[in-house]
Amino acid sequence: MDLLARCPASGAADILDDGADTITLDALTARVAAAAAQLRSDPPPGGVHLLSIESDFDGIIELLATWAAGLVAAPLNPMLTPEQRTRASEALSTATLPEETCTVLWTSGTSGTPRGVALSWASLEASARGSRTRLDLRGDDVWLASLSPAHVGGVALVTRALLLGNRLVASGRFDVERAIAALESDEGPTHLSLVPTQLHRLLDAWRRPEAPSRLRCILIGGAHAPSGLVTRAVRQGWPIALTYGATEMTSQIATATPAEVRAGPLDVGVPLPGVEVLIADDGEILARGATRALAYVAGDSRPLADPDGWYHTGDIGRLDSGGRLTVTGRRIDRIVTGGVTLDAIEIEEALRGHPAVHDVCVVGVPDEVWGERVAAWVEPVEGEFDLDDVESWASEALGSSSRPRLWKVGGTLPRNANGKVDRAEVRSAF
Repeated sequence: MDLLARCPASGAADILDDGADTITLDALTARVAAAAAQLRSDPPPGGVHLLSIESDFDGIIELLATWAAGLVAAPLNPMLTPEQRTRASEALSTATLPEETCTVLWTSGTSGTPRGVALSWASLEASARGSRTRLDLRGDDVWLASLSPAHVGGVALVTRALLLGNRLVASGRFDVERAIAALESDEGPTHLSLVPTQLHRLLDAWRRPEAPSRLRCILIGGAHAPSGLVTRAVRQGWPIALTYGATEMTSQIATATPAEVRAGPLDVGVPLPGVEVLIADDGEILARGATRALAYVAGDSRPLADPDGWYHTGDIGRLDSGGRLTVTGRRIDRIVTGGVTLDAIEIEEALRGHPAVHDVCVVGVPDEVWGERVAAWVEPVEGEFDLDDVESWASEALGSSSRPRLWKVGGTLPRNANGKVDRAEVRSAF
């Protein structure tokens, strides 16, 4: 599939930008064609091309060339070790992919073992159409390629922009100073897609009292967005859209527009056009529709959907009478201690209310007596941090069962390539 042939922009239109140089659609098409010819001359076994790329000029060209050559793109996180790359390569070499597969991506693995997911062109195009409708996207929009192509949000940025004929600012791995320079430009991005950590860093580093005038939308997803962070951004005039999605649903499932977020409450809006959401009896969020991925691959024999086509997200939530979705937590983030079920996200929200807590991750640690104990890894604000004071404060702010019994203070929370906290690694630290 040659994605550039589907781009509605004219051949002379600037389509790719690294923050300094631009390239027209004609020039990009020529470079992609040359790279695709090289891939066709020595195709990889099984037609699956493993890519270790960043969201820069070269990375975008290699991704597009893979598709233009008729190969399946399997982007890998550049931070993987050689051993991890070898395991991924071996798993894909023996995998049986559905015929319609164009891309294999890995779930984030922030709560467990990553799984390969086969995506089709149909699901990528359906995702772009739904996003265009929900966010009122236009042909003159400019997107910052702010997420890793090793994850669904990064791939969706590329396909969405090109299917709509947008310009894509592709300057590499997200860097807050480089992002600020782009936003301060007269022709800078109109749209960003960030995880909460990236938004936090951007707000801290922004030196002006007002948000960029060209900016129409910041799509925030990939992890729970703390209410304090969202409120801070909205008060400062940043156009925040809250989204909820999954690799298995080709990125967005439901999205609240900037106008809806400004009006409150902080839910994630209604499902995208073509996507259905159902809340199961136990509170789990189920989703199905045109954006659903094809299957799990690479040694994972579990079905991606149930017989009725529903993907079971593992997340807990509720729908109001208007069909708006609120995500209240993840099953895997629930902690059962002494017979009491707790939600790690709610405990984290409470702990962020202490002025000495910059960020925090709460997990359950196995305990022979209590089943699990509540453990918290805290990134403190700069300066003095008094754990006794925080524990005393937590005893007032949290119920007895919810109070962390184990603490790790200091150091940077482990995160994946897109800035999501790696909960499995946090658990192993305890």
